[in-house]
Amino acid sequence: MTRTLRKHLAVAVGVAALLAAEVATASAQTAGTSPAERLRQDTEAIHALGISGVQARVVAPDGRQTVATSGTADLDTGRPVPSDGYFRMASTSKTLVATVVLQLEAEHRISLDDTVDHWLPGVVRGNGNDGSRITVRQLLQHTSGIHDDLPGYTTPEEYVQQRDDVYSSAQLVARAMAHPPDFPPGGGWQYSNTGYVLLGMIIQKVTGQPAHRQIEDRVLRPLGLDRTRWTGVSPTLPEPHARAYQFFGPGSRVDVTHQVPVEHEILAFVSTTRDENTFFRALLSGRLLPARQLAEMKRTVPVSADLRSMWPGGRYGLGLVERPLSCGGTYWSHEGGDGGYITLNGVTGDGRRSAVVSMSEALGDSQEHISQQENAGSALIDHALCAGGRATP
Repeated sequence: MTRTLRKHLAVAVGVAALLAAEVATASAQTAGTSPAERLRQDTEAIHALGISGVQARVVAPDGRQTVATSGTADLDTGRPVPSDGYFRMASTSKTLVATVVLQLEAEHRISLDDTVDHWLPGVVRGNGNDGSRITVRQLLQHTSGIHDDLPGYTTPEEYVQQRDDVYSSAQLVARAMAHPPDFPPGGGWQYSNTGYVLLGMIIQKVTGQPAHRQIEDRVLRPLGLDRTRWTGVSPTLPEPHARAYQFFGPGSRVDVTHQVPVEHEILAFVSTTRDENTFFRALLSGRLLPARQLAEMKRTVPVSADLRSMWPGGRYGLGLVERPLSCGGTYWSHEGGDGGYITLNGVTGDGRRSAVVSMSEALGDSQEHISQQENAGSALIDHALCAGGRATP
C-alpha cells in the first residue's frame, strides 16, 4: 500500500471497499451497450472524479483485448495516457510472493505449517510477539496478528522529507516488533505488510536468493512478462509512464512520481495492464501452481468485521482475494496502491476473463474520496468480468 494517508486507511478502505458499490452500479449496464463502450464510459467516470489519468485493459476468453484510457499522463504538458504504461505494482506484488512460496511448498522445500522461528530464529520477538507461534500460512493470510508500522506520509512536506528514505527488511520488521500483536496468531484477520516482508526474508533463507530474483526466475521469465521489473531503490519508473499524483486536499495536488518504495526488497515491481492480465490469467488457469497449491491459495477466511461491513462477502486466501460479482459468482484479485498509482484487477475463477485498471492519482485526502475512487475502479472490474454473463466460479 502507499506511503500516504492511503497507507493508513488502505486496510480499512483500500482492501475492503472495492465491491461496496458494484451491485448498485451493475444496473448501469444498459442493454445494447458494447463491452468496449462500457469500458470507455467507466474510465471516463473515474477521470470525472478528478483523477488525472486512467488506463484499463480487458481480456476476453478468446484472447481479444479491449483498451481504454482517459485523462492525461502529465498535468503540465497534457500528453495522453499511454495505453500500456508502467506503474508501481505495490501490494499486487504480494500475489507474486505468495506464488513463489507455494511453488516452494510444492517442491517440499517449505511447509505452510513451518513457524517463522524455524526459518528466522529470533527475528519476531518482543512485546508479546513470538515467531515460534506464527506459521507461514498465517503470514500469507494476514492472520499472524503482527502489527503494521510502515513509514508513511500524510502531507506534502512529509512526502518531500521521506521520498528518498531507504529501509531494509530488518528495519521494517523491527518497527513492527515495537508494538504488541493485534491478536494472538490465528485469532483474527488484519492486513499486515510486515508479514510479507517476513515472507521475503524466508524465501531468501530457503533459496539463498533474494525474493525478487526468485519471482523473476519462477514467474516473470516463464510467462514472458518482460515489462514487469524489479526496480529496487530506484525512485523512478521506466518509460513510458504517466506521472503519479497525490491529492492531499483542495489546492494541494503533488507530483509524487519520485520516491523509493518502502518495501523495496520484495515489492518494488513495476508492471503494465497487459502483464498483470497475463499473470492473473496464468495463475488462475493453473499454469504456475499444481492443483493442490492453487486450491490452498484459494482457501479463504473472512476479513475483519469492520471490513465486512463495507465489503460484504469479501474473503482473503493466500495472497489472493475473493470478491463477489454483481452477475453472480466471484472473482480473484489483489489490488495495489503506492506513490499515487492505484491499480485494481480481477480474473474469473477459470482464468479466462480478466481486467486491470490503473489510476495515476490517489485521492488520499479523506476516507470518502478514497472510497469513491475504489468504488469507481471496482465497478469497472465488475462490468468487465460480467460482460459475458454469469462468471465461472
